[in-house]
Amino acid sequence: MKKEKNKSELPWWRPAILMFYRLSGWIIGPIILALVVGRWLDEKYGTEPWLFLLSIGIAFAISIFGIVMDAIKELKRIEKDEKEDAQDKK
Repeated sequence: MKKEKNKSELPWWRPAILMFYRLSGWIIGPIILALVVGRWLDEKYGTEPWLFLLSIGIAFAISIFGIVMDAIKELKRIEKDEKEDAQDKK
């Protein structure tokens, strides 16, 4: 009963905004880190642009992995909520 009350008190758009922030973080965070680290490594070792491009590639892979993992978690949560709703209707 308490769980239902908490769900109804939340705004309808809150889950979408939270998902937007999580996914944006998975994109922006690794890319910014890769920009800084890649440029620093290229300046340190004189390998311009190869370590920069490698770091961007690694950041891209990390972003994809993070987004897929978040999507899987969200799908499981949605399925769980749908099952709970179906049981409540019975």
